[in-house]
Amino acid sequence: MAGLWAGRTISALMVLFLLFDGVIHVLKIAPVVKAFAELGLPLSISVPIGVVELICVVLYVVPLTSVLGAVLLTGYLGGAIAIHLRIGSPLFSNALFPVYVGVLLWLGLFLRDRGLRRFIPFRG
Repeated sequence: MAGLWAGRTISALMVLFLLFDGVIHVLKIAPVVKAFAELGLPLSISVPIGVVELICVVLYVVPLTSVLGAVLLTGYLGGAIAIHLRIGSPLFSNALFPVYVGVLLWLGLFLRDRGLRRFIPFRG
């Protein structure tokens, strides 16, 4: 039971973070404009990126589609890693941050989804 609540808590924190991130991409607030300029990305893709992120988060939140959402978010985060590595972002601050988010997404899902634990068993 403690694992279930830990999974829900981790998942909730990741969902809140990703919802915030998706919304600020859609709204194109000043830090997003600045980040896109630093990353060499056209600002015109900010809204589509935010919408894709928000759709993936919704899929992650719905129990029936949570694994699909996690897979899609993993791909989304992989793109973020690639963009940061392409411009030479510091590895342990910017480039690996999406890895940490992805690990926490899957950990939260693993702890709250019995079916996933059966599919990916850990043996002691």
